[in-house]
Amino acid sequence: MTNANRPKDRDNVEQDQFLTILSREDALSRFEAAVFPRPVPSEPRALADALGCALAADIVAPIDVPPFDRSNVDGFAVRSADLAAAGEARPVRVLLNDEVIACGTAPARPVLSGTATSIATGGPVPRGADAIVMVEHSQPVGPRAIEIRRAAQPGQFISYAGSDIARGEALLRAGTLIGSREIGMLAACGIANVSVARRPRVAVISTGDELVQPGQPLRPAGIYDTNGAIVTAAVSENGGEAVFLGAVPDDEQQLEAVMRRALASCDMLVLSGGTSKGAGDVTHRIIARLGKPGIIAHGVALKPGKPLCLAVCDGKPVVILPGFPTSAMFTFHDMIVPVLRRMAGLPPRSVAKVTASVPVRIASELGRTEFVMVSLVQGTDGLIAYPSDKGSGAITSFAQADGFVRIDALADQMPAGTRAEVTLFTPHVRVPDLLIVGSHCSGLDLVIAPLVRAGLLVRSIAVGSLGGLAAAKRGECDFAPIHLFDEMTESYNTPFLADGLELVPGWRRLQGVVFRSGDVRFEGLATAQDAVRAALADPTCVMVNRNQGAGTRVLIGRLLGDARPEGYWNQPRSHNAVAAAVAQHRADWGMTIAPVAHAAGLGFIPLAEEHYDFALVTARKQRPAVQAFLAALASEESRAALEQAGFRVA
Repeated sequence: MTNANRPKDRDNVEQDQFLTILSREDALSRFEAAVFPRPVPSEPRALADALGCALAADIVAPIDVPPFDRSNVDGFAVRSADLAAAGEARPVRVLLNDEVIACGTAPARPVLSGTATSIATGGPVPRGADAIVMVEHSQPVGPRAIEIRRAAQPGQFISYAGSDIARGEALLRAGTLIGSREIGMLAACGIANVSVARRPRVAVISTGDELVQPGQPLRPAGIYDTNGAIVTAAVSENGGEAVFLGAVPDDEQQLEAVMRRALASCDMLVLSGGTSKGAGDVTHRIIARLGKPGIIAHGVALKPGKPLCLAVCDGKPVVILPGFPTSAMFTFHDMIVPVLRRMAGLPPRSVAKVTASVPVRIASELGRTEFVMVSLVQGTDGLIAYPSDKGSGAITSFAQADGFVRIDALADQMPAGTRAEVTLFTPHVRVPDLLIVGSHCSGLDLVIAPLVRAGLLVRSIAVGSLGGLAAAKRGECDFAPIHLFDEMTESYNTPFLADGLELVPGWRRLQGVVFRSGDVRFEGLATAQDAVRAALADPTCVMVNRNQGAGTRVLIGRLLGDARPEGYWNQPRSHNAVAAAVAQHRADWGMTIAPVAHAAGLGFIPLAEEHYDFALVTARKQRPAVQAFLAALASEESRAALEQAGFRVA
């Protein structure tokens, strides 16, 4: 929307936003109070169609299960009193009645004293019998009698009527999610139809001019609509019937029309994007025209998730999630799922928690409750929670994390070494079999691939060479990939090892200066030093740096000395990000490795062949996953893959 088309009150609306920031608890309480109480609509379902639904009412067992006393084994129905004196030296002979009780056969004759009746597993126990003797514990004596050499206890091998389910017993409670086990219980009671909660229809809309649907070509400055797919799936996971209405541009009139259609046909509306102060964020203004009471909360003291907007329009919840995927998904699961599950007649999610040690300091913003996603690994003294530091725009943060830790709004940090409670995203967490913490390299994926195919859970956390080395020294990982050059010894990596660590050679990779082909400032230059001098000679030449702790950052620092050119503080965490910045004209030069530069079609001026090796924690060397990694690293398959990708195996 252009400035000329903006409503006159636009500036006032922008100023009004976020003036009242609510706490998470206050915002959720107000939202739930505006939505509930409300009935949970129900519908009848045949048992075969009820899988995954929530029961709308308690179910009472109409019969006993089993409906009669039945035998648990193949054998003979007897009177236990007849066998009280039976033993190996004193067998008791009983006469066989002239019937055989099979499954589904009603007994016709009672078992009188001194007699027994043949019975199959599951057969009804005849009148007079109070025990079953296994056929293995009997011996035929002629055609009409058997000898039994073991005493029998009353009730032996008998399941009594109602011993599994008693008539009138509460079989399943309202809100129970019907799975295969529940269907089995209902079928055992002869129940063919059940009343289930009708899934609330939830309309899902993505907003933004930049959005492109998956499968379509990605236009310049466009991004694929991930929120639409993620939110739709999350709605279905939590009892809703998701109706995805696509992505709508930031056009107020068009968006309002779609929102009105959604509310007319659905029970709830969830949008993502359009909650902040940008010129194109119009959604919150539309809500004021869609019904009472309107906006309940706009701005919650959460990180991630501050721009969250909660509203109710004529009884129907309307939610505007933040546009960044991590913020959107965290606020959806934390703030919206409780309301959605209640509307769907489902019980609250069961939340599993574990205690773990946080190895690094986590800075936080005073005044906002912060939820930091973490990955769990096994340390020598228990679980360790590594924070994810990819930002609220990262898709992988939510998907790859095991859970999150909470930092109180009154705290400005969580100190290193804190024992923190981790709320898990799933009821159970599988700690990785192999943990690699340090510098990332695309070659590492080639070595890990066969391990993953073999069923091992491998986790790689990119924190730079120095960060990985620190983690290895603390015994928090199996391997720390490093590429650190020591100027005094003029050697790589070995001088940086400490007691308890040993070096595993990896591969060699060329580091160098990258630039766009055709840039006359760099074309024809022979050395990386020449390239940096040419870049520093032009004040308009913008660089892209690397993050603190990265081995590449050390190389760049040597070339720059005290110079701090434009772009110095742009510090991405990966080689690919450096290449993307140059290829997309956001920077003119940077430093990355040759395989990444060539894949991006960039010019490349070599600086040095560096050693990408692994610091192995010796105490963990005999772990099966560590041995599997060492074998993979030495395999012909990995060596060939690395060579083909442009690396030189050590």
